Amino acid sequence: MSFWKTKKLPEMTNEEWESLCDNCGKCCLHKLEDEDTGEIVFTNVACKLINLKTCRCTRYSERTRLVPECLNLKQDDFTQFHWLPSTCAYRLLNDGKDLPKWHPLISGNAASVKKAGVSIRRYAIKESVGMDLEDHIIEWLD
Repeated sequence: MSFWKTKKLPEMTNEEWESLCDNCGKCCLHKLEDEDTGEIVFTNVACKLINLKTCRCTRYSERTRLVPECLNLKQDDFTQFHWLPSTCAYRLLNDGKDLPKWHPLISGNAASVKKAGVSIRRYAIKESVGMDLEDHIIEWLD
C-alpha cells in the first residue's frame, strides 16, 4: 500500500514528504492577505527563484535564506497552511482526501501535472521591482 495512504503527514520521512510535492508551483506565487478578514488571495506573480518552465525552485536548499518570506512547509506544523490551493497534496492528505489521478505519485509521470493544466506554467510571470500585486490577483475554480 502507498505510504500516503498509511501514514499521517508528521509520520512521513523527509523523502516521502518531499515526493508529495507535484511541482505545480502554486505555493511560489505571491499572496495577499486582507488585514480585516484574514482572507488570502493568490496572484499570478511568481517568486524570483522559480524556473517557470519546470515550476521548480532554482535555489531550493537555500530558498528561505534568500527569500525570508518563502514558505517552509513543515510536517509537524501543517495546520497553519489551510490556505494552500485545493489541489495541493499536503492539503488534500491533511483533509483526509486522496491524491488526484494526475499527481506524479499516482500517474508515474511528472509531466501529468502540466498535462492536467494544474501547474502555473501557462499564466505565471516573474516578480519585478515596482509591481503592484493587487493588479495580478487570480482566482482558481475548484
